[in-house]
Amino acid sequence: MPRLRKPNIVHLGIDSLKVTHMSCYGYKRLTTPHMDRFAKEGTLFERTYSPNIPTTSGYAMMLTGTDLFTNQVVALRHKGPMRDEVKTLPEILRPEGYTSTCVGFKGNPASRGFDNYIDFSGWGAWNEGRSPKADNLNAVAIPELERLVKGKEPFYLFLRHMDPHSPYLPPYPFERIFYHGNETDPRNHSMDACMAFKPFRDYFAAWMPPGISDSEYVIAQYDGAIAYMDASIQAIFTAMENLGILDNTIVVINSDHGETLDDHECYYDHHGLYDCTLHVPLIIRYPGKVPAGLRVPGYNQHKDLVPTLLELAKIEAPDVRFDGESLMPLVRGEVASFSPEMYLTECTWMRKHGWRTPQWKYIEALEPDFHFKPPVELYNLIEDPHEDNNLAEQEPGVAALMKARMDAWIAKREAETGLEDPIKHQVDWHGHEGVGSFKTSQQAYDTLHIGDPKQAARLQAGKQK
Repeated sequence: MPRLRKPNIVHLGIDSLKVTHMSCYGYKRLTTPHMDRFAKEGTLFERTYSPNIPTTSGYAMMLTGTDLFTNQVVALRHKGPMRDEVKTLPEILRPEGYTSTCVGFKGNPASRGFDNYIDFSGWGAWNEGRSPKADNLNAVAIPELERLVKGKEPFYLFLRHMDPHSPYLPPYPFERIFYHGNETDPRNHSMDACMAFKPFRDYFAAWMPPGISDSEYVIAQYDGAIAYMDASIQAIFTAMENLGILDNTIVVINSDHGETLDDHECYYDHHGLYDCTLHVPLIIRYPGKVPAGLRVPGYNQHKDLVPTLLELAKIEAPDVRFDGESLMPLVRGEVASFSPEMYLTECTWMRKHGWRTPQWKYIEALEPDFHFKPPVELYNLIEDPHEDNNLAEQEPGVAALMKARMDAWIAKREAETGLEDPIKHQVDWHGHEGVGSFKTSQQAYDTLHIGDPKQAARLQAGKQK
């Protein structure tokens, strides 16, 4: 009998998508009607986490099934390639007869191993007008999808959507669908602190309206960017349906990390070890293998995605080691949850690590940060889910217990891998050679700076200049 062709995999990795701003996750605004419908045809995971912030480390975990101890990727400005011992998903799929294409993801260590790389314009600035990022992606992704379908091999197509990533510049009419006020009202001062934040204010001035005063306008731009992207994503689903492959393709929607809007004074970015950044969406559609309309409440992490896809595609990969495990036992109801405790790291604009349980969040600064935050933060996630009330001084015993659990986990993983926790040795992680670790928050504040979207794009691509 002829060998059955393995399923295609189409993976939408949406950068900076805040899970609580998706209507299928309960957001008050209808931002994702097409993804909502998609979710009803597949399985939605309610508690997926990206524990290693930001983009570089998030995708490293997502596309390898390993944690930071194994892959050693922890910083935005990761230096050099990922370890040869770690295999990316396209590298794992190639011996199984797959071809692969990556759209919009050059320069990241986790992008290693794709057969084809295609770029698109995923940035923009105020003086360039509205930024049709998703349409730019579709313009190259849909023709590539058509080419892949004509081939004899199964394929893995990875699409890195950039719309929720700043600059938030959705095209008309999405710019105004969630906002009907005056964004430059001089009586509104909700943007004063943001625009006084020296490290970011030049970047914001490059893409926010001149005279911006209302933070709700900026949030509405973020939501509008999601809604615009959602409409454009439907074009991909429609193309797959017209090509006759939608129902025999594993389709994944997830995000490398969330986003801080006006949360925690982190200002329209994705740094800080708060849940607005850690909690991410995950939706998988594969009719007949993944139940329609199921919502899975158990905890899981990015490291579990690759093992899940391999199980769904019936690929064993016996020589590849994973730190994650397939999510299908959660889907089948055989397991209620994976570990609800997790080790957290951040090396974006601050260098910190921490420990999260269902009740408590512990954050420890490894050097002073440019927000002048305290060296230790502790939050009761049940009583204070937005993480506004730092209890480190009031609950020293809990803080000590959380630190002990974190340190024990670090020691365990270092012993298992024979490798040191990479967050410990990120010299010049901030991109300023010879500066080393910051000694004071004032030094960090005076040193760190981002000027325009082109600089942000260079950082994402791993280029320093």
